[in-house]
Amino acid sequence: MSQDTVGILLNSSMYRGIPTRRTGQEWIAGYEEAAQEYGLSPVFLRLGGISPAGDRCIAYVYNGIEYVEQRLPLPAVIHNRALYPQLAAQKKLQSLNDRGFTIFNANNRYGKDYIHRLLWNTPHLRAYLPAAMPLNSESLRRMMSRHPDLILKPIRGSVGHGVMRLRYTPPSGWELTYASARGKQPWHTVRLQRGELPPWTRRMLRSTPYLVQERIPLAEFEQRPIDLRITVQRGSGGQWGVTGRFAKVAAAGSFVCNIAKGGEAQPAEELLAKALPAEIVPSALAHVENLALEISRHLGNRLPHLADLGLDIGLTASGRPYFIESNGRDQRYGFRKAGMSEAWKDSYRQPMAYARYLHEQTAWRRNSPKPAAE
Repeated sequence: MSQDTVGILLNSSMYRGIPTRRTGQEWIAGYEEAAQEYGLSPVFLRLGGISPAGDRCIAYVYNGIEYVEQRLPLPAVIHNRALYPQLAAQKKLQSLNDRGFTIFNANNRYGKDYIHRLLWNTPHLRAYLPAAMPLNSESLRRMMSRHPDLILKPIRGSVGHGVMRLRYTPPSGWELTYASARGKQPWHTVRLQRGELPPWTRRMLRSTPYLVQERIPLAEFEQRPIDLRITVQRGSGGQWGVTGRFAKVAAAGSFVCNIAKGGEAQPAEELLAKALPAEIVPSALAHVENLALEISRHLGNRLPHLADLGLDIGLTASGRPYFIESNGRDQRYGFRKAGMSEAWKDSYRQPMAYARYLHEQTAWRRNSPKPAAE
């Protein structure tokens, strides 16, 4: 096989589904098409299939008819699409990078508190951030004294799981809204007694790290809040660029816009034209894209091998953007649900363009003349 292979690193469950094309939201054929465009041969692997020596791997390769497992040299460039929260797995990925392999997006699950702190410490970005703190009894009291509407979210959660809303509504006082475990209503709301969270919530927060964040008054469509997903990736020149964007509108009665929680994806221009004054939509979207690029460049300069992000950015009714959170493993399928098939394909194309760029950089370094010894 040619040396110009690119590895696509997947979790074990998704890896096992490759022969039957059961890979969830991951579009395996999209990698095949995009890799071919850039003269690359994709191989699909999992961390457990990499040899202890770290030089070979068991991987699925498409032979033109079906996917078959082969024992291959480990690709020099690997795009990580797996989540590895275990410390041992993270150390193995770091070891491979240290030995000269390039695994981009090797760490794709940074804590929300860590990302917030990186951005908050940058003065020109701070104005675009909601106030936020790691949640404990003291920080919660402080945030409740400053903001009447708060979001509580797991520091390492995704797709809206575990998100709660804490809101002050006069004259009844503070109330907590959380996902209902059963019943017809997806959300349940309780009033706080003496401003204290319910005992079950306090027990959960002791075991699961949470962030408490000021809730931005998002623009709404039919009384349903809206936010934007901006996919920002490194491409053929190694630079960050906006691959695409779409808007998410929450389900009726919900305060979260996540598609996995019933949110609906639509082209950003179409949805914002219904929610904002038409004359401010172009400038608001331009502001959002510039902000997304600034944030991605800033994070990319501080987080090693970062190359693929999905940023959630909210807009107020006046068109003011606010960064909500970043996703290191952008699910991408929102483009397809919004009917934006070209942007969906591009979200697979750009990582393969970046992989080709990394191969060229490696070849350039290998062939560059060595400085003469003194």
